[in-house]
Amino acid sequence: MKKNHKTSIGGQAVIEGVMMRGPALSALAVRTPGGDISLEQWENPPTTAWYRKAPFIRGIFNFGSSLSLGYKCLMRSATIAGFEEESSKFDQWLEKKIGKSRLSAAAQIFSLIVGIALAIGLFTVLPTVLVGFVSGFFESNILRSAIEGAVRIAILVLYMVAVSYIPDIRRVFSYHGAEHKTIACYESGEALTVDNVRTKSRFHPRCGTSFLLIVMVISILVFSFISWENVFTRVFLRIALLPVVVGIAYEIIKLTGRHSNPFTRLIASPGLWLQKITTNEPDDAQIEVAIASMQPVIPQEQGSDEW
Repeated sequence: MKKNHKTSIGGQAVIEGVMMRGPALSALAVRTPGGDISLEQWENPPTTAWYRKAPFIRGIFNFGSSLSLGYKCLMRSATIAGFEEESSKFDQWLEKKIGKSRLSAAAQIFSLIVGIALAIGLFTVLPTVLVGFVSGFFESNILRSAIEGAVRIAILVLYMVAVSYIPDIRRVFSYHGAEHKTIACYESGEALTVDNVRTKSRFHPRCGTSFLLIVMVISILVFSFISWENVFTRVFLRIALLPVVVGIAYEIIKLTGRHSNPFTRLIASPGLWLQKITTNEPDDAQIEVAIASMQPVIPQEQGSDEW
């Protein structure tokens, strides 16, 4: 194991488990109701297309791919962990008419659409509408956008704090901490044991929480050029230009994950602070699950996972 290197391996906390994605393989480890660890692994789709490597463009497609994979793993982990509720008579009738697999796929698509709509409404539409009521008091577009961005970040932080009090979400946040600690242990070149992983930091610069915060900061700069004359037009343009913001934020998160110097640490520090909300210290059983998901995705060829 190469010491002190930055790996491209990344992960996601799921229900009672962790998903890790390496250069060639991905793995999902979930603690079952019986206490065992269920481990599934699969080959990653090829990423040789030019748009998966071109700066600023790659971030859009890689982000979309990560969202899709993360959602599928989240749903799969719920099944393995025994979180599926007993079907109602109506659900059973639908299963007979449509088929269980088709019904499950439709339910997942519907949930994804609703989730995306709620996210857009909460973090895009609501801040713009709220600031739109008082925008007449500020002549500068930059100042209006800064206030809008501050409102958006405040909503994000309050949302994360609120959900952190939900017991099931707190456990997911603990698995999130286990994921970060395991990656940090691997990057330090130490053996992946519970004792070694436990000593590592639960904060990592290359994290989805940090990415969200960077997206919001970049959006303040990008959307400061959009007029406030019509709130509906502004909301539409915000949604339309979201891929541009994601592409820029992706390059920044790659920079902070690859290099460690005063400049990158300054950029990463707000995201690391926010991870105090979205990560908890894991217990040994959760660390075991994170290690189980990490081991299959480590490439045999040393250095092939360099970030």
